[in-house]
Amino acid sequence: MQEIPIYRDWRAVPAAARGASVALGNFDGVHLGHASVVRAAHAARPDIALAVLTFEPHPRELFRPEDPPFRLTLSAEKAAALARLGVRTIFEIAFDWSFSALTAEAFVGEVLAGALGARHLACGVDFAFGHRRGGDIAFLAAQAEARGIGLTVVPPLADAQGPVSASRIRRLLQDGYPERAAAELGRNWSIRGAVAHGDARGRTIGFPTANVPLGRHLEPARGVYAVTVTLPSGAIYPGVANIGRRPTVSSTMESRLEAHLFDFDDDLYGVEVTVALHAFLRPERKFAGLDALKTQIAADAAEARALLG
Repeated sequence: MQEIPIYRDWRAVPAAARGASVALGNFDGVHLGHASVVRAAHAARPDIALAVLTFEPHPRELFRPEDPPFRLTLSAEKAAALARLGVRTIFEIAFDWSFSALTAEAFVGEVLAGALGARHLACGVDFAFGHRRGGDIAFLAAQAEARGIGLTVVPPLADAQGPVSASRIRRLLQDGYPERAAAELGRNWSIRGAVAHGDARGRTIGFPTANVPLGRHLEPARGVYAVTVTLPSGAIYPGVANIGRRPTVSSTMESRLEAHLFDFDDDLYGVEVTVALHAFLRPERKFAGLDALKTQIAADAAEARALLG
């Protein structure tokens, strides 16, 4: 898939990127509710380019840096998910203390109307913006109308359990239900990152792994998963992965993702991979020794192969 342009400095948007129909929001996860906002932006003005305005880092990361990592999608994965929805331009505003001080009126006048030249806007009913979230939907509607900008306010996408939301998807992943999270995302949840050097212990017991730091990603339920791993070439390999602290072989408090790719033996160090979670197989636990661990990994791998077909 062709990469789409991402503009991070709203003061330097080129003329060719102006004049779009713009979907507004954080879009963490790019779930089905987010997709409905993006589609509404396109449906309102199918004659012009479709764009998304989002923020990086997520405002919560700026205002509450002590919170544990919670992100469902970082920049690259978010952009890929938006591209699959037909988005052709992303305005990924650098969210810092200076930008957070911008008033709601300045956000509409200077950013949306001035810098982006937006011709239509779409957002969810709870979209708030500007200093101390001073702007709401009523304010946005009045400001947009005064400037001749169209606006579509999209009601929440809901099911029997309530509105689809990033927070609900996070809970599903933390409770060990990646399949349910996938139903609300419209795809399997994945972690994208560069493969780092580990202790190479997996290779010594016959199960070499690609080690991917979780970084700012949400940590899902600790345990073993059936996964697929996508390489930069587009090749996809089934596998089995452990997410957690590896209590049998390590005393570290840092969680990591270790994925064993089936029928694959190349060097992946430094390569950016995308690991998609398909099913939770079992919780992480400590084994008596490496032999017991090896036996269990073999059983986990067989179960993952069967599940993934």
